Amino acid sequence: MTFEFVCWRWVQLARHIIGTAAFGLACLALPGAQAASTSILFIGNSFTFGEGSAVRFYRADSVTDLNGQGQGGVPALFKSFSQQAGLDYQVYLETQPGSGLDWHLVHKRATLGQRPWDSVVMHGFSTLDPNKPGDPSLLIRSVRQMAELLRQRNPSVELRLLATWPRADQTYMPNGAWAGQPIEAMARDVRAGYEQAAANLAAKATVVPVGEAWVRAMQTGLADDNPYDGIAPGKFNLWAKDGYHASAQGSYLAALVLFGSLSGRDPRSLGAMECSGFELGFSPAQVQGLQQVAFDQLAAAGPITPAPRRPSKPAEAVRCLSSRCR
Repeated sequence: MTFEFVCWRWVQLARHIIGTAAFGLACLALPGAQAASTSILFIGNSFTFGEGSAVRFYRADSVTDLNGQGQGGVPALFKSFSQQAGLDYQVYLETQPGSGLDWHLVHKRATLGQRPWDSVVMHGFSTLDPNKPGDPSLLIRSVRQMAELLRQRNPSVELRLLATWPRADQTYMPNGAWAGQPIEAMARDVRAGYEQAAANLAAKATVVPVGEAWVRAMQTGLADDNPYDGIAPGKFNLWAKDGYHASAQGSYLAALVLFGSLSGRDPRSLGAMECSGFELGFSPAQVQGLQQVAFDQLAAAGPITPAPRRPSKPAEAVRCLSSRCR
């Protein structure tokens, strides 16, 4: 039983008695706080750290930003989900806005190669190549070089390639690279590029279908598919105001898919009262809907065990456990 699991169970009994501020001190005092954990590194750009939404600096003290910019983003959401599930991950991120993996290879080799990571999640530029939208050649080459760098330190590092979401501005604007095509087209093309990159590696890498989870959320009526013609009643926008980056809901869905992919856990096991959704202002129905979409997308991609056992949760949503308990 991990430290996070013990702390989570304890917090349900103590929360309304001693107050949130005391939890961090109490957790630090519990035995096992320095137990060994799995390291996971996120390599990416503004899609990773959540540009344009409340996710950008969300619980930044729960993760380690290797660039010292104090960003939380999708990695911090993943950390929160794993903590609630009783899993022990130490989460790191290395990001650069507007960049692909080729930038990190040129500028951040020493940072990325500083330790033997257990697991790495990475993605490139949102159009695969900023100069040749839809062309996967640069991504394929960069993924191969990044895998070689990471495997020099740990030959068994677990690699996941995050196939990013389609962009509304690239689809609905007349000068977009996917203009005139359905929103599904960009998601399919991006996924295909990452599949080619994975197939080009000597060892296995898993493609995480985040973009297709976004499309599924639109197709099932949970999210609006075109922010430029207004948001339909009862739906929400997965994009930020620029039609490019993710809204808080969009990043939350990405983190749910990653949580399921990395942990093997059913995202629905987090429950409608999941605390990060509450802190970000989502309704229990929105949280549950996003969890269902994440599960359905993961189930479509491969086997996943439905609804594993989880710690008991309160009857109503509450704030998350202090990030000191990590």
